[in-house]
Amino acid sequence: MDQLDQRAELGEFLRSRRARLRPEDVGLPDYGRHRRVPGLRREELAQLAGVSVAYYTRLEQGHGQNVSAEILDAIARALRLDGTEHAHLSRLAAPKPRRRRQAERPQQVRPELRTLLDAMDGVPAYLVGRRQDVIGWNRLAAAVFGDFGALPAQERNLVRLVFLDPATAELYADWECRACEVVSNLRLYAGRYPDDERLTALVGELSVKNEEFRRLWAAHTVADDKTHGLKRLRHPLVGELLLSFETLALPDDPAQFLVTYHAPPGSPSADALRLLSSWSAPGPAAPASAPYKAPASGQ
Repeated sequence: MDQLDQRAELGEFLRSRRARLRPEDVGLPDYGRHRRVPGLRREELAQLAGVSVAYYTRLEQGHGQNVSAEILDAIARALRLDGTEHAHLSRLAAPKPRRRRQAERPQQVRPELRTLLDAMDGVPAYLVGRRQDVIGWNRLAAAVFGDFGALPAQERNLVRLVFLDPATAELYADWECRACEVVSNLRLYAGRYPDDERLTALVGELSVKNEEFRRLWAAHTVADDKTHGLKRLRHPLVGELLLSFETLALPDDPAQFLVTYHAPPGSPSADALRLLSSWSAPGPAAPASAPYKAPASGQ
């Protein structure tokens, strides 16, 4: 398979959202042990959405054609979808025009952005592109999150690192939360670009190699990346880091995001970042008590 099956994705997404609802959530009677399926039955969902059971069944089986926006809105309301999930449903249900496949061009990092990354003294920062590929970074980001430059380009991917790299998994104090974030965002990307062959290859590799990824992918949770928040890290050299992050979309390329991390001035985390920055700076090698290979800045 060289791309995701959009019809199958639509059916699986609808079933996953239906399964998470209980009858009492939507004002229906619960017959307890007499229910043989988790969540709502198809006929219950169809009733709530105001469509026939046969029509909804066809849609859930991936056979719906040219579904109107009004029907999708009704189904989204019945399933209690949020805005992101509603948009995802609409993309999955929309007919995809046949188009000639073209070789994907590597994403480029503008020279000005490389200069900006390097100028962010004391601020770990990296650029994320398609499929959550890391396409640019500064020295301090490599010192905090790992030496991206030591990896082959195809392995510089946040989802891949979270699930297949033990050092990255150990870095995140709340690994389960981080794993859910990256998979939910990848699901959202898959709805937008189902014919992305590299995405299909990535999902296939992770599904084979990591059971937890398979479980989270099958849950069909979709979510945009958080634009800001806190990350608690367990760094092997400087210990715990509590960092605020900001995710900034680039106006001239919606497929690129600048992610920055910082700590309050005078905090232990700020002191730790300063120490890492001194070790990763060009010049004399790190002290023998801290065997650390200084990474290069990205791209």
